[in-house]
This record gives sequence, C-alpha cells and structure tokens, in this order.
Amino acid sequence: MLWQPSLPNHYHTLTPDQLNEQIEARRAQLGDSLVILGHHYQMDDVVRHADYLGDSLKLSQLASSVVKDRAKESTAVKHIIFCGVHFMAETADMLTPDSVSVILPDLSAGCSMADMADYDQTVEAWEIIHASLKESGWTGRIIPITYVNSTAAIKAFVGDHGGACCTSSNADQVFKWAMAGGTQPRAENENIKILFLPDQHLGRNTAAAFGIDVERNTCIYDPKATEQGEPLGGASALELYEAATILWAGHCSVHKLFRPEHCADIKRANAALGAQEEPTQILVHPECCKEVVDLADYSGSTEYIINTLRNAPAGSKWAVGTEVHLVNRLANEFKAKGMQVRMLSDCQCLCTTMYRIDEPHMLWILDGLCGIGTTKDAPNDQANGPIKVRNVVEVHPQAAELAVKALDRMLVHTGNTQVKA
Repeated sequence: MLWQPSLPNHYHTLTPDQLNEQIEARRAQLGDSLVILGHHYQMDDVVRHADYLGDSLKLSQLASSVVKDRAKESTAVKHIIFCGVHFMAETADMLTPDSVSVILPDLSAGCSMADMADYDQTVEAWEIIHASLKESGWTGRIIPITYVNSTAAIKAFVGDHGGACCTSSNADQVFKWAMAGGTQPRAENENIKILFLPDQHLGRNTAAAFGIDVERNTCIYDPKATEQGEPLGGASALELYEAATILWAGHCSVHKLFRPEHCADIKRANAALGAQEEPTQILVHPECCKEVVDLADYSGSTEYIINTLRNAPAGSKWAVGTEVHLVNRLANEFKAKGMQVRMLSDCQCLCTTMYRIDEPHMLWILDGLCGIGTTKDAPNDQANGPIKVRNVVEVHPQAAELAVKALDRMLVHTGNTQVKA
C-alpha cells in the first residue's frame, strides 16, 4: 500500500451537494482533456461522476480508445482519473500514451489480492518449483498465468516467462491456450503445468472447468510458508510433481466471505416453497471458493453477472455473490422490473480499499488540475495557482513492455485485438 497524505480539512467539511457541485464545475472547466473512469464496485456518489463504468480491463481499454479517438478530433486527453485501485491505474497507464497522466485519487487504494504476490516472491517460487521438479525427474514446461487483478510487476514477470494475463470472463480460454503450449505449440507427450497467480479460487475453478481433478492434480504454493521455513511453499515434492496447476495462495477479501452455508440456506428455503412460488437463484463470481461455485446456479465475471440479471425474467429472485455496492446498484435497477436481487451473504461484503476513493479526494485532485489551491483549513476557489498533477501512477517502461506482452497474449489468443498498438 502506498502512502496517501491527509487532505486539507476543508474537503471534509463540504456537504454532498457542495462536493457534487464543485466536482462538476471542475470537470466542465477541464472539458475533453479529462476522462473519469469508475469501477463497478465504487460507491454511487463516485460513479455518478464517471464518464465510463466497467471492470478494470474494460475501463483501461476504453481509456486507450478514447485517447485515440479524441486525438483524431484534436481534443487531446491529458488526464485520466481512475476511480478504482492501484493495479487498475497501472494497467491504464500501460495502455495509454506517455502524454496522458493516469491519476488515482487516493494512493492507499490498493488491492489485497494483488498485494499477495510480489515480484521477489514470484521469482523465488519459480526457482524453487523448477528445482524441485527437476530433482523429481520431471521434464516439461511451466506456463504462468496471472489474473489481471495483479501488479504490473507480476504481469511483467508472466510476460517475460511466456505466459499471459486473464480476466474472469476469459480465464478458461487462456487456460486452454496455455495447456496447448502457449507461445510454442505443445510437443507430443510434452508435460505442461500452469502456475496460476494470484487468485487460487479463480485458478481452481478454471482448472476444474477444464477437466482437471483439482483434489489430486492441483496444489497450493504459499510464499508465506516459504518465509516460515517450508521449503516448497507448504506443498510436498510429490504434490508439485503431480499437479497440473500450481495455485498461488492468494484470494479476494470480498469474495472469500461467501460461504457454502449461505448457498445451503437458500436451497433449503427453496425446497420449502410452494409449487407456485418463485425460487431464489444463486449467481456468484468465480473469485468465490469452489464449494460456493459448485452450489451456485450460475457463476461468471462481473459483466456476466450484470448481463444475466438484465436478461432475467420479471419477478425472478436472485442472491448474488459479489461486492455490495454493485449488488445494491443492480437491486435498485431491477426493482421496477419486479425482480428481487440481494446479497448472497448477510455480512457487509465491501471492497474496503475501493471505498477509499471518495468525492473529497476526487475534488482535491480536480482542484490541483485546475490550479485551485487550498490552505490547510480554508479553500481558495480562484484558479490563480500553479497546476498540480497529483497522485500520478506510472509503470517503468521496461516493466510495461513485458506486462503488455502478457495482456496482448491474452487478447490475441482469445479472439480479440491487441490492447495497445
């Protein structure tokens, strides 16, 4: 997590109406030179200011296309405010020209899952796993796959080692590509293993869908176990040898809160319904554990969840296993259709790091871009000061070059176009 300086007190004294009014005034002043991106998990008062709403990769690709489109119209984009978390802003930076500054309103908005795999740990794991397999007499290739919810450094490692990124919507296609040999066609009888970073649950669910016996042919590598003296990240040499997929010990702090018992409660309630009563269907994200995914009626990416509900019949009932702000927004959207949409769990399944992006931080960023200064306690609404471009997220060019390889492989080999020309 990066350090974020405290805001001047003034920003915390503004009412919601004042924040909204001032943010919109700054946006109008900056015009087409500014693009604001909002992730689905953001609060409504943040989302209302977004030019585009979506998941992390979709937003980054939209940013890239908007920059190109506006350049053709001679209305250059100078600044992108990414209302998401740090790895998302990194991806946007990699997919946009150097002339565009990508800004994260609060630098402490990280991702606990992405932080569970750092570059040094991954390099060490790569060496340890290969050494163990060599000692066991295994010959073959390990192809790394990283979920897009990872740092630029991890994407760069994967890109440098012949691997690819994936999203929750195309993990199955990337997995199939890797098992077929990835960047090199698989030789006859060649043994391929996948190292899946950093989300063990998406990796396990994807391996199971591919047909791998996840009880026998997957294992977990935990870098913390290595640090505590376990030589193979908590796995045994035999487990590594027999594994078709080695899963990094990472997870989403939101989706781990959905449990099999939540599904079981709904299924018991459904069983007690009368013949004419509408049962509740369970719809979850594949970052949930396999036990939850197996009990759910449907599972898929954020876009899949949204589209499933939009295509659902009036009067249907749904329990959804994903972040609370998105679920509440969908519940309100479909209420008029007579649908009932609620959280799968009764607990507050909130992305706390995403929650750090708020209107005070957005206004502070916009004030800087407009040359509007503040003292510690009081505002100065006149644009008479120097422009301050705060909280810029930049990826080192060498890391970006390798990371974009991993992103490109994902899209090229799943029937899409490259992320960056």
